[in-house]
Amino acid sequence: MYFRRIEDLRTDSDKTQKDVADYLNMHLTVYRRYEKGEREIPVWALIKLARLYGTTTDYILGLSDQR
Repeated sequence: MYFRRIEDLRTDSDKTQKDVADYLNMHLTVYRRYEKGEREIPVWALIKLARLYGTTTDYILGLSDQR
């Protein structure tokens, strides 16, 4: 479920996958795999994404519907 949420958060923030990959200091193809659900997202990246989007890790993981 997290992969849908990180894509939605990114598009709602008008950011490209490249923008987010650069923010996370990773290669674009690695980030794309997170959004496709092909690769598990590491905890450190999850925390950074929550900070970037001003939300909680629980929201990204689907444990909460409160942004």
